[in-house]
Amino acid sequence: MALTKAQKGKVIERVDEAVKGAQSMVFVNFHGLTVAETTMLRRKLRAEGTGYMVAKKTLAKRALDAAKIGGEMPDLRGEVAIAYGPDLLAPARGVYEFQKEHKDHVEILGGVFEGAYMDQVAMTAIATIPPREVLYAQFVNVINSPIQRLAVALDQISQKKSAE
Repeated sequence: MALTKAQKGKVIERVDEAVKGAQSMVFVNFHGLTVAETTMLRRKLRAEGTGYMVAKKTLAKRALDAAKIGGEMPDLRGEVAIAYGPDLLAPARGVYEFQKEHKDHVEILGGVFEGAYMDQVAMTAIATIPPREVLYAQFVNVINSPIQRLAVALDQISQKKSAE
């Protein structure tokens, strides 16, 4: 059933509001998802503070063009939804985690990150960035590693001298 002009205007307004309030967005091809799986995806994203909306591509493109986002918009093929949120990584990470479970039905097509369009490869790379706590732990481990090696070397030297 075709949308009326008023309904199209409301869809454009919803996408426009999402664009203005979001730090990042992910364009998702969701072809073949069941209603239960879609509900599960929405709940998972909502728990992380991420919104999820389905809009006609032409209407979404109108709202995105009005937002003056830099770069070139990725190719939006198939049935497209937009995951958006105030966190830079949460939308991409949430969709990516769901995509791992439903490879045949969900695919990241691209997105918007820091005010510029990103392609599929870039958004997938962004989605695989570890959470902040993990990055802190990795950083501490990198700092601790040389100190730990020095301590092991000094211990080996002391054991060797005490054996002599």
